[in-house]
Amino acid sequence: SLMKIKRKMITLLIILVCFLLETTVFPSISLAGITPNLLVVVVSSFGFMRGKNSGMVVGFICGLMTDIFFGLQGVIGFYALIYTLIGYGNGFFKRLFYDEDIKLPLALIAGSEFLYGIVIYICVYLMRSKFDFIYYLSHIIMPELMYTILVTLVLYQIILHINRKLETEEKRSASKFV
Repeated sequence: SLMKIKRKMITLLIILVCFLLETTVFPSISLAGITPNLLVVVVSSFGFMRGKNSGMVVGFICGLMTDIFFGLQGVIGFYALIYTLIGYGNGFFKRLFYDEDIKLPLALIAGSEFLYGIVIYICVYLMRSKFDFIYYLSHIIMPELMYTILVTLVLYQIILHINRKLETEEKRSASKFV
């Protein structure tokens, strides 16, 4: 239907805008070389707002874009898998999600960002015999987590607002056919 196409187009637009912001604008306003992970915010948000399937699809698209433009040399699918799993995992919390409450979204996004950092450390650094986990945790994972949470306070509100508008429109158009 027209509403489904509209939702898909708007979702793609959100993904694209956040990807472009993360890769062009935020590197120029990085703090100590750390930029927020907007894609984790987007993937997590779609997971707990729309469910496992939406989370996985949005995660796969975000991860594939990351793989294509910045992925590990010769490996496609590494980030796609990570982001797909983040979206899927957040989808389990759809039943607990109430859009008035920001505590659950902040906790889920922070948890997702932390797990993302740990997985990247294990798969990218540990495999290259870089064992200084405490350094990586204190200089990369935690600062990125803090920066991501700060940006989440704004970005999440925007995604939530768009989702509410779309759901209202979807309910309105569904009631026309009843």
